[in-house]
Amino acid sequence: MLIIPAIDLRDGRCVRLKQGRRHDVKVYDGDPIEIARGFEGAGARMLHVVDLDGAFADANSRSRKVVRRIIRALEIPVQFGGGLRSVTDVQQMIEYGAAQVVIGTLAAESPETLEKFVQLFGFRICVGIDARAGKVLTRGWEKEEELVATDLARRVADAGVDRVVYTDVARDGMLGGVNLEQTCAIAREAGLRVTASGGVSSLSDITQLKSIRRCGVDSVIVGKALYEGRFTLQEALKAA
Repeated sequence: MLIIPAIDLRDGRCVRLKQGRRHDVKVYDGDPIEIARGFEGAGARMLHVVDLDGAFADANSRSRKVVRRIIRALEIPVQFGGGLRSVTDVQQMIEYGAAQVVIGTLAAESPETLEKFVQLFGFRICVGIDARAGKVLTRGWEKEEELVATDLARRVADAGVDRVVYTDVARDGMLGGVNLEQTCAIAREAGLRVTASGGVSSLSDITQLKSIRRCGVDSVIVGKALYEGRFTLQEALKAA
């Protein structure tokens, strides 16, 4: 089980949202670049970075500049998402050095564009499926689609994507545990490799995720639990 620490950026600062709500935000002290270096030094083998300004389509380039600095500062691969809604956006982040880019809204709204991304960038494209009560959320988690998460997973698998980051938005930032059943269903229904996201609160959550590896869930993004000191990254890596 790969443990992937997360840095969510808002106006260039590390933050965590509750249930994806833009105004329910907690800012954490510290330079994002130093936080990223700390994760790498503690043994992380990948970092997940989200530009929330981009996800909410806010006009703010500060977070994107910070992402570039993080990528340049680290030796480990960086997976990036947030507001990537054109070929130019994706190409730019890959040129910056992102190992993988996470496509969310476009994957749900434009299957043809997703297929084009896969043709152009191959394995460097993964899809973020964000859902509440099984329904897909897009546009910075503010629009509910008439689309079931498992159906979207099957569709992106057909497009040639082999990895999904699945987030149960109702659990994100709430420290209430991972939705194991739905995360496993996403992997099983579409035959995809899945990175779990949203709700990790304790080392027992990581242990439980290990029990569904047979479904195709091979990694987990951890954010707030680390920032709130529920456990250390070293402890999480050992549990995994």
